[in-house]
Amino acid sequence: MTIRNTALLTDQYELTMVSAALRNPIAHRQCVFEVFARRLPDGRRYGVVAGTARILDALTQFRFGDDEIAVVERFLDEDTVEWLRTFEFSGDIDGYREGELYFPNSPILTVRGTFAEAVVLETLILSILNHDSAIASAAARMVSAASRRPIIEMGSRRTHEWAAVASARAAYLAGVAATSNLEAARTYGVPSAGTAAHSFTLAFTEPDGTNEKAAFAAQIETLGVGTTLLVDTFDITQGVRNAVEVAGPELGAVRIDSGDLGVLARQVREQLDELGAPNTKIVVSGDLDEYAIASLRAEPVDTYGVGTSLVTGSGAPTAGMVYKLVEVDGIPVAKRASHKESKGGAKNAVRVARPTGTIVEEILYRAGTPTPEVPGHDVRPLQIPLVRGGRRVDDLPTLDDARAFLADGLVSLPWEGLGLSHGDPAVPTRFQLG
Repeated sequence: MTIRNTALLTDQYELTMVSAALRNPIAHRQCVFEVFARRLPDGRRYGVVAGTARILDALTQFRFGDDEIAVVERFLDEDTVEWLRTFEFSGDIDGYREGELYFPNSPILTVRGTFAEAVVLETLILSILNHDSAIASAAARMVSAASRRPIIEMGSRRTHEWAAVASARAAYLAGVAATSNLEAARTYGVPSAGTAAHSFTLAFTEPDGTNEKAAFAAQIETLGVGTTLLVDTFDITQGVRNAVEVAGPELGAVRIDSGDLGVLARQVREQLDELGAPNTKIVVSGDLDEYAIASLRAEPVDTYGVGTSLVTGSGAPTAGMVYKLVEVDGIPVAKRASHKESKGGAKNAVRVARPTGTIVEEILYRAGTPTPEVPGHDVRPLQIPLVRGGRRVDDLPTLDDARAFLADGLVSLPWEGLGLSHGDPAVPTRFQLG
């Protein structure tokens, strides 16, 4: 079921805080909340911001109608229920644009409004940003490892049905070429791809045995010789032979989904060339992650298919972003608990780069103070306006804009920042709060 109203995509404690706040003046105090990650996931050198546009879409649907009120009035007092009936965010939001790189403590999103109207958005904002940024960060590493060879995202069967749609969008933002998910194609315009699974070949089994050629012929009759034939259902060598025999030398591609992919890719490439199909491409899939993709860089692989390692926690660990109150009526506030400290006060950020374009650091400075200057370096502000007076800003970057922006941003990282080995963040973050 598609949930169009987003008001209940939240935790109960957001609303009980509002209830208690409304009994006190604090509900109406002007506050600033910031979203940031204290650290990057283990082994990561950078993160990728994704999901911002989805947050803005969700914000327009964050309304408490009769159905939503029927749920929350079970535990909320009447005054709070009435407040929710007319709730509409009226504050401002600034943030890093989608496709921007982020590092520890980067102020990825800044929400300004009354305490009550800003605190109630915490879960919605974090659930979208943490999910989409995790997927985009993982996908960006895979795209870098693939070294310009295209990747197809095919993880829909490994995650929640609607998470699959968001994952496909985030992966495309990060440079993945296409998705198998048709809802992502419809909703976000992500290019889609897909041909056939092993079950299609197996369905052609007759009492006297398998008939792989008949399966290939049926697929080619429907999709043309430019299709991709899955050749590893039985014996790969025979499968390749059958594929070329049925499709001819103009066969678009063959796909290998199991086994030692490097060894098999070399063998299949040799066989295709011998059969007179030198232009037939090789697609590989099967539990690939960035390390497996990197290990295949020297092999004759043309396209990668990725799924489980992209859309699940094993390959896309949580971004670990938090939503923290940093200012109340202009007064800086900060959490001081051990290992969960935060820096008080609203902050802006700039990224500093050499004239060659290579990033050297990110500086966080007090909002309202002059932008830092670094002699001999280019300084670029990172936050852009997203919401003003509760209304989405016009002409924000599109998904394709974000995709191109990230591709340029990855080029600006120090070369070691693109490595897959463990290490410090590719770019240091420095506080200049005065």
